[in-house]
Amino acid sequence: MNPVVGVAAFAAVTLATAVVGFYGLKVSRTTGDFYVASRTVKPWWNASAIGGEYLSAASFLGVAGLILLSGTDALWYPVGYTAGYLMLLLFVAAPLRRSGAYTIPDFTEARLDSSAVRRVTSLVVVVVGWLYIVPQLHGAALAIRITTGLPAWVGPVAVVAVVCITVVAGGMRSVTFVQAFQYWLKLTALAVPIVFILLVLGGATGTTAPAASPAVNPSALAPAGPYQIISLLVALLFGTLGLPHVLVRFYTNPDGQSARRTTLIVLGLLSVFYLLPTAYGVIGRVVAPDLAESGQADALVLLLPGRVVGGMAGDLLSALVVAGAFAAFLSTTSGLVVSLAGVISQDVFGGSVRGFRLAALISSLVPLGIASMTESMALAGSVGLVFAFTASTICPVLLLGIWWRGLTDAGAIAGMVTGGVFCGSAMVAGSVLGAAATPSWLAQPAAWTVPVAFAVMVLVSRATQGRVPRTMTRVMTRLHTPERPLATER
Repeated sequence: MNPVVGVAAFAAVTLATAVVGFYGLKVSRTTGDFYVASRTVKPWWNASAIGGEYLSAASFLGVAGLILLSGTDALWYPVGYTAGYLMLLLFVAAPLRRSGAYTIPDFTEARLDSSAVRRVTSLVVVVVGWLYIVPQLHGAALAIRITTGLPAWVGPVAVVAVVCITVVAGGMRSVTFVQAFQYWLKLTALAVPIVFILLVLGGATGTTAPAASPAVNPSALAPAGPYQIISLLVALLFGTLGLPHVLVRFYTNPDGQSARRTTLIVLGLLSVFYLLPTAYGVIGRVVAPDLAESGQADALVLLLPGRVVGGMAGDLLSALVVAGAFAAFLSTTSGLVVSLAGVISQDVFGGSVRGFRLAALISSLVPLGIASMTESMALAGSVGLVFAFTASTICPVLLLGIWWRGLTDAGAIAGMVTGGVFCGSAMVAGSVLGAAATPSWLAQPAAWTVPVAFAVMVLVSRATQGRVPRTMTRVMTRLHTPERPLATER
């Protein structure tokens, strides 16, 4: 790919993000605007924004790379990513919106009447957010190196700089406009090139299609067994319920009904989107198996248009894909930074707008430092581990807090700490041992860490029933009482 075209694509996305973010800045006036966009975001806008922040580097680049490496086994990733929103629709979306909270720690503190639970939840949310941001920055490093020839560090620094400007300037209101725009950019960036690729491969143009390779023979991933598949689905389905940057979006809906409608629209948007990286991965197994052999599987989406179409048309299509990739890094990182800034500012800086801005800088710079000191794993695989950690910590306290009256603060803390320690230990052990030497129960820990976290939370709560908060009935009634039609929040 022509490096000039790659740089131009990055610059165009940055400029467009700044323009859209500036529009959001013009309408951000209050503290509520910065934290939850004053709870006035309509379902279609919110669904587009959720799609923008949820479809990260793992979705845009990693899914196709995993399909290139392991074929049909990798299809469980888009299935799990999408089905997780069905779990959100059924169990979390409306009650969480009715809670009236700004952040996940706000919800746990209100539900369990405990500042200790809030502190533990805040710590877990910050860890999850930083773990999730790091793969986005690794993806930016990969994209900038492959497409422009610039040093890899330029990508992460550029992402953090743009995100800081957007979030610090306009908060949630500004980020909502940016992320909604970036979802449709990402969809277009994958859809247009795949049409031309299929036309070329189908002989519908005068271009000679590249010779097909009969089989992929990389250092392919071993076939997934039943345990790996079950554990992956547990991580993705339950992990989606605990992603802080996704959950904070439901606080921006006007009411619980619109939160449910938002989730339904998201399911449709994700279903359409995931058809595209799947198509890239399938085509890549035919025409670009050497990318797997050379360890560049995650670059498949970036390189396939130029390889199949070629010439100036290939460069232009590649530029569009690069723009979509950069949008993926920006939108997910900005959503995570907003959610982390909300937590840190309320717990450390008193919840002011100035505190939110300072917290946003901290939330961006810490993962940038971590990313600069670590090497990129397979993008979808590394994000899958973050889902496992989230499923083992935040998810149990949310589900039990919403649906079980017997949850206590002691049980919530014990469950989150146990799930976090077990899953975190498995992640560290896997990084030390390496992929080849790591047993499947450590490489995919969710199948046992999630049940353990739930079990500890329930058992400790039953042993401490005297700690059930007196406010439990009032809070549970609020969570599960549907709003009147057209009701507005006071």
